[in-house]
Amino acid sequence: MSKGIFVKKTIKSLLDEASDNRHGLKRSLGAVSLTAMGIGAIIGAGIFVLTGQAAAENAGPAIIISFALAALICVFAALCYAEFASLIPISGSAYSYAYVTMGELTAWIIGWGLTLEYLFSAATVSVGWSGYFTSILGDFGLAIPQLFANAPLAYDEINGWVYTGSWMNLPAMAIIALMGTLVAVGIKAAASFNNLMVIIKFAVIILFVGIGVAYISADNLVPFIPENTGTFGNYGLSGILRGAGVVFFAFIGFDSLSTLAQEAKNPQKNLPIGMLLSLLISTVIYIVIAIVLLGIVNYSSLGVPDPIAVAVNALGPKFLWLRFVIKAAILVSMTSVILVMVLGQSRIFYTMAHDGLMPSHFGRIHQKLRTPFFTTVFVTVSCMILAGIFPVGILGKMTAMGALLAFAIVCFGILVLRFKQPTLHRPFKTPFVPWIPIAGTLACVLQMLAFPKVTWIQFFIWMAIGCLIYFKYGAVHSKARKLHLSKKKVRVKKDTEGVLFCL
Repeated sequence: MSKGIFVKKTIKSLLDEASDNRHGLKRSLGAVSLTAMGIGAIIGAGIFVLTGQAAAENAGPAIIISFALAALICVFAALCYAEFASLIPISGSAYSYAYVTMGELTAWIIGWGLTLEYLFSAATVSVGWSGYFTSILGDFGLAIPQLFANAPLAYDEINGWVYTGSWMNLPAMAIIALMGTLVAVGIKAAASFNNLMVIIKFAVIILFVGIGVAYISADNLVPFIPENTGTFGNYGLSGILRGAGVVFFAFIGFDSLSTLAQEAKNPQKNLPIGMLLSLLISTVIYIVIAIVLLGIVNYSSLGVPDPIAVAVNALGPKFLWLRFVIKAAILVSMTSVILVMVLGQSRIFYTMAHDGLMPSHFGRIHQKLRTPFFTTVFVTVSCMILAGIFPVGILGKMTAMGALLAFAIVCFGILVLRFKQPTLHRPFKTPFVPWIPIAGTLACVLQMLAFPKVTWIQFFIWMAIGCLIYFKYGAVHSKARKLHLSKKKVRVKKDTEGVLFCL
């Protein structure tokens, strides 16, 4: 088995899978829809929460530089993703890329790691969505009983796991069920809904920036880089670096576009456009909002869960109505993230099932809807369970670990494939190879090393479960491994017949 688990798929076999659309997914996404999907996945609660917290605790007004640094790291990964997505336009994302460059076991590990990013990200965001939803209901004098509005489990590094007294987080489960239904019904309906959510996001962002820019005070931006307090990460240059690590997670999501390759009209052209353009637009939006936010309110006042609401209060009583609009915008932002993450996870399982690494039910397409219906239902129910039971802190860190692992392997995979198959036709090429892939790999690994011990323990437990599933099921049913072993038997048989003939 040891040889078979490192078997690789060929570029040709993956391209054949992508071109065979007789019983596959429906191609209906153009460059505009893909870019909107990317923006929908990237711009979530992070911009409305992380900006203020990272400015107050780490970088001050220099959080603007932190955003630029975090975006640069994501650009490294996005350029590598874009080359793979144009070269191998198939729904498996980093999983499929690893299958070609580093073999089946690595592909399984990255596929299982992507589950951390997509499944846990949807669960994480839905828990945040639940908090803002109950807050809006409270503004209108309505309330959901705490028994059904919080996770029954909580965790902190001092006390460990504790029971909160709640039964389940019902709003979080409900929004996932709704988004899962949209994904199951069809990619076109999901894309149309996401486009609407993105339009609403832009409208509210333009509204906030348009009103707030007149209230910017230069005094609030001085000193631009506050003096370090003597502790690493508390202002100064180290604060800018720590701030970049915090806001990095606001950029996660652009890679989910690679899971839509088999539903894109012209994946070789449109996927790189969608990835890079959505990342560029999101970065500009983040920096503009940060400038306006920090210009309205001093950074020391923004270490709260709703920093933009603090800025709106500072505008005066006549703009209090904007608080309700901002909360509604946050709900919209989170909703589109949940949608894209559920969509991405269902496509990962779909691709893994086609390779025999997961049961065949996960690879079936609904005859009428042309979607992986069973897979979508399974992902939706699993995500609902996670969101209903676990706290946002645990889910969020695990999400980041999965994303960084995927980014690192994709960046490294570009180096491997450029070295082993330099003559392949690449519709899009990552520039400045090997420097950009090396920088992307190292940056992601360093970010992972910054996580606390408890996150690493949970990560290794998750990976151990994944390896157990692989060796008990995936390695036994792997189509690539069976093909490899059958070819090996044919070669042995021919060699044996040749020896007997000589004798």
